[in-house]
Amino acid sequence: MQRRRAPRRDEEGLIPVLADITREVENAVRRPPVRPAVRTQFQVAALLVREERARVKADTALTPAKRDQELKRLDGVATLLAKIAARDTSLLALLAEDARVSDAAREYKASVMRAGGIEPPEEPERPAPAAPTQATDRRTEKRAEKRVVPQSVISRQMANPFLAPNFEAAAERAAAKPRRLAGWELLDPLFRSFERDAPGAPACMDLPEPRHVPVPQGRDLMPHQARVVAATTRGHRTFLLADEPGLGKTAQALLAAQAADAFPLLVVVPNVVKTNWAHEVGLWTPLRRATVVHGDGDKVDAFADVVIVNYEILDRHAGWLGQHGFRGMIVDEAHFIKNKSSQRSQNVLEISERIRTRTARPLLMALTGTPLINDIEDFRAIWQFLGWIDDEKPLGKLMTSLEDTGLTPADPGFYSAARASVVDMGIVRRRKVDVVADIPARRVADLPVELDDAAGRSIRASEEALTNRLVQRYRAAVEARMEGEVVDGVDHALARRVAAAELKDSSSKAKGENVFTMVRRIGQAKAGLAADYAAQLARNVGKVVFFAKHVDVMDQAEQTFADRGIRYASIRGDQTPKVREQNIAAFTNDPDVEIVVCSLTAAGVGLNLQVASNLVLAELSWTDAEQTQAIDRIHRIGQSEPVTAWRIIAAQTIDATIAALIDSKSGLAARALDGASEEDVPSSTDVQLEALVTLLTDALAGEGAA
Repeated sequence: MQRRRAPRRDEEGLIPVLADITREVENAVRRPPVRPAVRTQFQVAALLVREERARVKADTALTPAKRDQELKRLDGVATLLAKIAARDTSLLALLAEDARVSDAAREYKASVMRAGGIEPPEEPERPAPAAPTQATDRRTEKRAEKRVVPQSVISRQMANPFLAPNFEAAAERAAAKPRRLAGWELLDPLFRSFERDAPGAPACMDLPEPRHVPVPQGRDLMPHQARVVAATTRGHRTFLLADEPGLGKTAQALLAAQAADAFPLLVVVPNVVKTNWAHEVGLWTPLRRATVVHGDGDKVDAFADVVIVNYEILDRHAGWLGQHGFRGMIVDEAHFIKNKSSQRSQNVLEISERIRTRTARPLLMALTGTPLINDIEDFRAIWQFLGWIDDEKPLGKLMTSLEDTGLTPADPGFYSAARASVVDMGIVRRRKVDVVADIPARRVADLPVELDDAAGRSIRASEEALTNRLVQRYRAAVEARMEGEVVDGVDHALARRVAAAELKDSSSKAKGENVFTMVRRIGQAKAGLAADYAAQLARNVGKVVFFAKHVDVMDQAEQTFADRGIRYASIRGDQTPKVREQNIAAFTNDPDVEIVVCSLTAAGVGLNLQVASNLVLAELSWTDAEQTQAIDRIHRIGQSEPVTAWRIIAAQTIDATIAALIDSKSGLAARALDGASEEDVPSSTDVQLEALVTLLTDALAGEGAA
């Protein structure tokens, strides 16, 4: 009789048992469909691989060589599990943080541990779940129905099905345990510490002096921006960046992500600035690829470095976003999550918690221009997003810092020390007047917006029709040439003649789509988005001037402000001098009047609105001079703060072309007005003509390339 071979030492313990189970699962997955019992085996094997890895790392009795050997064997099992999940991606759901572990799986897990020589811990009795109400059931079902997983995300999961567990994150959370302050209520004193008068108390963390911060060629970083990036380079990873609008929070956040290597990076933003964030990624981190999530995410690129999603559709995508492996998360206009009971806040907190669970020291940044000392309770959700607190107590480094003060809430000095501890966690607050030496006295900041509704599609269709008409005119002119008159490539002189003819016809026709009607329709389509941004600015910085060319755009903006309960004044061309003066006085003297809606032609000259330092240009002018006159309503003698003009531009339309042309001619206009140039100051006709020429030559160049 053949003697049974004694097992080798490397065949003993839990790891060989897990390897055998994994091979069984592999064979079963090759013969679909995968039975529930096989799915249970897969889930239990994956859970035990993670737990065994943690146990091996924490076992001080193991020599370094033995520990490395055990970890290598576990990596082999994990690699095989990853290959299995790539074959059947439905198994990935069993690895989610909120995946249900059935009673059968718990029993099977205990039997596997015993087979590996480990006695499983006693399971605590689980209380019977409370019967959900019908309303709760409906909300849960509705939320589950909404959630989607784009095909591109599934492809990425198949390419990289396992996210390596990072136990540093768990260790960091467990490191700071309350000692002296155990039993004290700390959150309420923390919030009250910001409400108490604290003359001279810093509202901004101590930031290092920057050395060399690499920026893309052609871009300049202001000193106050570079300090945040320098802090990130030194290892700081959580920021409540509350600089006033106009101080470049977007650039700071993206370059901080670059310094922290926090990619892939998730950016959650209001819808109105979604396109602008993608644009800024291209400017400040040009080697990183951005993708914008629209609707159900059919066109999202899950392999991109930066994923940009707006609050309104976050509920639909929160599931896969929480499991995507992000190493950083930025929440723009973070005061949007101040109401913790709102769905948008719950989605943000759910995703950030999953990121902190999976990634050790992720970069987390909350961006808002709202002053820190007003309604400090509104920042409860933001602090929780950053991982500074939970529902009951301070966490991690903040708790350690409070312990290190040696004080309790009963001590007089606790509040100032607590405030300093929170500020040092990463609060950054600078106003324009604080960094006036860093920034230009006047700047124009473009805000691209996406017209993705029916009006936007109609505008793009009209622009395509106009372009086709120009191309047909050009081709007809080429065919009518005299024999022997040949020009290689695009005949730019002929293109200008064709554009001039189209412009003449557009000016004389009362009906029909042309460059003028198209630009007006773009202004109407942008009105709501421009008003939305002006409302955000007013919330963050106080008074805002809103400029528009057409009455219907002004009407739509005023309706938006009225719907939001924002008080505004109006300056129009059909007002009597008395009404006009009353409205100006209301805006300049009444602190409750936050916005003045101005006609670009009626209010472009002769007004003093320097009580504001921010204005929104909802529609583009045809000349730089007209735009400058509007800006000069607030940028004038007596203005104590730098002025920012926010120019709303419809991306991927002729609007962007017109903006570029105005900018290209602004230098020529300045030189001519200063007497340094003999060239004529550009007129509105110049820009209109050049816009048509650009449409035509771009289309002809595209045909040549094709």
